[in-house]
Amino acid sequence: MIKVYFNNSCKICRAEINLYKKEKIKDIKWIDITNNKQAEIQTKKNNKTLLRRLHVEKNGEIIGGAKAFLLVWKKIPKYRILYRLLKLPIIFNIFSIIYEIIAFFLYVKNKSQLSKNNN
Repeated sequence: MIKVYFNNSCKICRAEINLYKKEKIKDIKWIDITNNKQAEIQTKKNNKTLLRRLHVEKNGEIIGGAKAFLLVWKKIPKYRILYRLLKLPIIFNIFSIIYEIIAFFLYVKNKSQLSKNNN
């Protein structure tokens, strides 16, 4: 069982996660981090950090970013080809850089959420 911590208030994030949810994988628990203090406690990460990247808890370890996506894709048969391809060392490095760039821009786009959540 893995827990996936995602930002449901981000339209792009929500759309992607909803694609994964449609696969109805029982071994994945989806947790929206929007205004979720419990998620901060469970992950030991603050709201800003959780908003910045996708996070997965596996065997008590919190994994973020591109590695988190690999864990999700590995669990979903339809996406295992992505897992197999993007886990290859050189390709993973490129994927990781691209993920960080996209995640940064999504974070900036949704950053106003931080001030709303902290009021």
